[in-house]
This record gives sequence, structure tokens and C-alpha cells, in this order.
Amino acid sequence: MSTDIAGLIDRVFREYLEPNDDLTSYTAIAAGAGTLSASATSVSFNGDLLTLEEKDAMDAGTIIECEQELMYCTDVDIINNTVTVVRGALGTTAATHAEGKIIKIAPVFTRKAVFDAVKDQINNLFPTLFAVDTQQITVGDGYTFVGTYDSVGTHNYIVSIIGAISQYTDFSSNSDTTGVNFSNVACSLVELPNPFTYNDSDGVERTFTYSTGPSVVHAIQFSGISSGHTTYVTFKKKFIEPTAESDTLATIGLEQEYEPIIMAGVAAQLVSSRDIPTATSSYISEQLAVSNYPVGSSNSLRNSLLQYQQLLLNQARKYLRAKYPESVSVDGLVYGIQS
Repeated sequence: MSTDIAGLIDRVFREYLEPNDDLTSYTAIAAGAGTLSASATSVSFNGDLLTLEEKDAMDAGTIIECEQELMYCTDVDIINNTVTVVRGALGTTAATHAEGKIIKIAPVFTRKAVFDAVKDQINNLFPTLFAVDTQQITVGDGYTFVGTYDSVGTHNYIVSIIGAISQYTDFSSNSDTTGVNFSNVACSLVELPNPFTYNDSDGVERTFTYSTGPSVVHAIQFSGISSGHTTYVTFKKKFIEPTAESDTLATIGLEQEYEPIIMAGVAAQLVSSRDIPTATSSYISEQLAVSNYPVGSSNSLRNSLLQYQQLLLNQARKYLRAKYPESVSVDGLVYGIQS
């Protein structure tokens, strides 16, 4: 299982896109060359990793890839093992690359394409699947913000309230009980404009602002419980779109069990509308067979992947709905169902 987007991308390549016996030609930034700057146009590579034919393949017009950056080759020096390039090709961003980083030559599937497909598949999971976030919130007077103006977090990805509970045995009292029993608390989610300006309890003007993600500020209105009481509110959230390979699955809201769903969708997205090597096609078919989902003779590879993904989605959805049943809503107030 992966812990971040980089690991998930590696897994897509390993389990679907790059058969072990049909690796893309590759080399690496040469030892002693130092870090490749974002503006450099000459790349020193490790010639020991390439045949003469593979070196020649880096001639004018060839695309090479280092991490998520694509580069156009304009000339190659096979004696000194350097290639002249145009940086940031095909809409990718020129970046620095450390000595020893892998350089792929004319890859069938680029890392940037896989990263973008992973983002698409994560966005497509909602509303079939959703992230769950439980927060401790102290009831305020009137409405209570989710988060604080100086630490807004990702609360703008909240969609609805699953339920809220409190340990107070008497919601009108002003002190916490030490009992172990929880009771449901009625509450409703309020959507406010982004940015939202208000005066705090000291009369100081504050502003909530989200610069990325959904343009909405959330607050909660509680019913039947006095201010100052501690509650635990469970929210249904959209998955947060990753912006870098270092983003963790936990931060995005993804359960590790959802990885196979995303991987199957990424593979289906990338194999559609393009010719792929026979070895890759056979490898994907073998992977599906291992998962007890063989490719039928009448099915295209893409359709088989999508059907397999749908099977996984349905299983995950049933589990999620069983764990978090739909809440009861009366006059706009949510009454959570304790499972």
C-alpha cells in the first residue's frame, strides 16, 4: 500500500503500465554532473546504461522525461554523453533535477500523464465515495465556524454533516460530564460566501478566506445545546485534489483500500484512444486475471478495466454506506444515526 501520491503513481506503473520484461529505455543524470537547474539546456547522462542505438534515439525530435518534466531533444553528443534539450515541453514545468535522477527516453506513458490521471480519478470518486472527517467543535453563540480564520484548513471541501455527538448528560448545563455515554446532537450546516468577514467576541474584524478548492465558508448551527459545550461532529467531504506527488493519501482523505479503484481507472483512462505495446496489453490482462477478473474476448481492454473499477467501487460504496448510514434530517437539522 502507498502512503503518498508518488507511491500510488509508482504502483500504477508497476502493476499496469510497465511490464518487467518490457522496460522503457532509460538512463540517469550523470554522476558528477551535479543538480540540473531549471534553465539548463544541456543534460549530461550516464552513457553506460544505454546502447549505441538508444543514444542515437535521443536525436532531434525525441521526447525524454525526468520526473514530471518533458524535454525536446534537439541534438545528442554520443561521445561526451550529453543531449541538448528544450525544457518544459508539452505544457510541463521546467524544474531542478538531482544528480542520478532517472531519464526515460520516449516513454509510452509519461509520469505527468499518470499524475494528471490520478487527479482525475480522485475527483471522479465523489459522490459514489467520500472522505470522512471528525472534528471536536465547541458550541458557540449563534453559529460556530468550522476551523478558524487564521487556520482555515480544508473545511471548504465539506459537503454535509453525517452526525454530531456530545458527552453532556444535560445539554443546558455548563460543565462537561465525565461519563462515557454519548448522545446525538441536532445541528445544521451553513454555507457562507467566500471570503466571509465577521466581528469576533472582542469586536475585532476577522475574515475567512479560501484561496483554493470550493469557494465556500462553513459554519454550524446547533440546536438544544448551550454554548461552551464540546461536541464531535463527523462530516462528509469531497476528496482534496492533489497538487504534488508528496501529498499523502491521508491528507487527501483517501483510504488505502481505494488505491485499486484509482489504479484501474488510471489505466483505463491512459490506454483509451491510443496504441499501446502488445506486452503492456498482455500484462494488464494478466493483472486483471490475477484479480479474478479475466478480460473477455469480446471486451476491449479499456472496458474491462472500467468494469473491474466499477466492481471495486460498488464494494467500497456498500461498506461506506453501512458504516455511515444516511442521517435523519428534520426541518434542516441533522440527527446522526449511531451505527
